Amino acid sequence: MTLTEHVGQRIREFRTSYGSGAGISQQALADALKVASNTVSRWETGTYRPTIDDLEKLARFFGKRILDFFPEEEGHTERDPKIDALLRTAKQLNDEDVEELRRYAEYRRARQVYTKRPPGRKAKK
Repeated sequence: MTLTEHVGQRIREFRTSYGSGAGISQQALADALKVASNTVSRWETGTYRPTIDDLEKLARFFGKRILDFFPEEEGHTERDPKIDALLRTAKQLNDEDVEELRRYAEYRRARQVYTKRPPGRKAKK
């Protein structure tokens, strides 16, 4: 399964289980996100690849982390001094700022994962 197909499958899962399992129609989701009516269908089938900004909007709409759209990554067990410094700083922030910092960090990581070119493909000029 390609990354685009995986992302589409996750969008479908989140959409159909939205609202305590009642789900939401593709049309209603498209309306909420202000995208064309067939866009959600094309995302779900892997015909269209949502942009990273689309994924951010979807994550906020569904109350999910943006990384929830991607396959699980194996975690690193080593301590990183940069991460420790970030955590020390975050402890001094209010809850709203910590939440925004988390979303920003996840957005940056998702962008890195999502825009990574498959092996053997060169960047467009």
